[in-house]
Amino acid sequence: MTGERTIAENREAAGILNRRYRWVTTGTVALVFFSAFESLAVTTVMPVVSADLNGEALYALAFAGPLATGIIGMVGAGTWADRRGPVVPLYASVAAFVIGLLIAGVAWTMDLFVVGRLVQGLGGGGLTVALYVVVARVFPAELHPKVFAAFAAAWVIPSLVGPFISGIVAETLSWHWVFLGVVGLVIVALAMIIPSLRSIERTHGDGARFPARRLVLATLAAGGVLGLSLLGRLPTVGWPLALGFGALAVIAVARLMPRGVLRATHGLPSVIALRGLAAAAFIGAEVYVPYLLTREYAFSPSVAGLALTFAALSWSGASTVQGRIGLRLESVVFVRIGALLILVSTVTAALTAALHLSPVVLIIGWTIAGAGMGLVYPRTSIMVLTYSTTVDQGFNSSAMSIADSLGGALALAVTGILFTVAGSGLWAFAAVFALAVVLSIGASAVAPRVTASVMRG
Repeated sequence: MTGERTIAENREAAGILNRRYRWVTTGTVALVFFSAFESLAVTTVMPVVSADLNGEALYALAFAGPLATGIIGMVGAGTWADRRGPVVPLYASVAAFVIGLLIAGVAWTMDLFVVGRLVQGLGGGGLTVALYVVVARVFPAELHPKVFAAFAAAWVIPSLVGPFISGIVAETLSWHWVFLGVVGLVIVALAMIIPSLRSIERTHGDGARFPARRLVLATLAAGGVLGLSLLGRLPTVGWPLALGFGALAVIAVARLMPRGVLRATHGLPSVIALRGLAAAAFIGAEVYVPYLLTREYAFSPSVAGLALTFAALSWSGASTVQGRIGLRLESVVFVRIGALLILVSTVTAALTAALHLSPVVLIIGWTIAGAGMGLVYPRTSIMVLTYSTTVDQGFNSSAMSIADSLGGALALAVTGILFTVAGSGLWAFAAVFALAVVLSIGASAVAPRVTASVMRG
């Protein structure tokens, strides 16, 4: 009888939706879902926000800023969770995320909207890290793959429906509700996991001083991005100051990564460099895709958002294909093909803007971009783990996430300057996409260097 009971208990513990884990699973997945939804929704409705608040000059900063402050959130929440456990960092991150949503949702000026986005990014970055630690503390190791698979699905679904839904909300109600409407849902999702959080024991530090170095470096990197975005528009001294802040961001973040990333040294450094360049090219261009469609081709926000949906579908499809092929084909082959697809898509976008081609060309091109990212992202993740040991897996994985955020943030900071300087017309869009082409060329050049002559043990 005891043996039968043990077997039954083991079967029940095997699922992330059994009675013990049902609420914490639902809550954590919901938090990831809403974070992903907001990320994609903002891209869709930003043209409407910009027009309503007369905020064209700060359009790119509304995207670059949250990516930059997200780095601070990642580093701060990670350090806090290691020393005191994930509960308080999670509460603080959700609070910052919600406050950011509220500020952005009620904003009556673009300046205030950007402030809300900065706070939202700080909370979003910390939220991701804190949730991962919660998973490690609440779920047994054998359930971790299932939890992270659910997290991945929570990103896929918003990428398919988020742009269209947010566009409909902006058209029928107001863009304000794209932000305000999520606040209550986030609070409900957090409430679902509070009972499980109570069971997590608080970690006590070892008495050493708070390791502030990484947090200071993350803050310097974020400050560099913000300085680059804001100062590049000033006459005369603007560009030198902006370049100085951009250099500060790169130098600071380099200290948070393995040596050789800036030189794209063979092996792990090139993998992380490729990840940053691919993110920079894709994110730097993507936020202007619906903007171009709504402004120059008179698309509604919901229809323009379909371009992002098609890219998400191709991303998911390419990722599935590479997963089924597995190790029968070397990872370097996938990342070279993926980088080439991103290059083709950015060239297509630049030509569409410069020559005022049919919007269908842009939409098809951006679908190709999604496929490229669907090959590059999973394969670079695999290679980071391959080149890492048990001692530096966390550091290298963190470096890859930071490369994602900083690459996109720096690209958006520069595209914002280019867009304003170029006059905000078709040639401004062409200039933005041209920068993405340059970054894509860099990714294609680095892709062959991801292999190492000597594998690390």
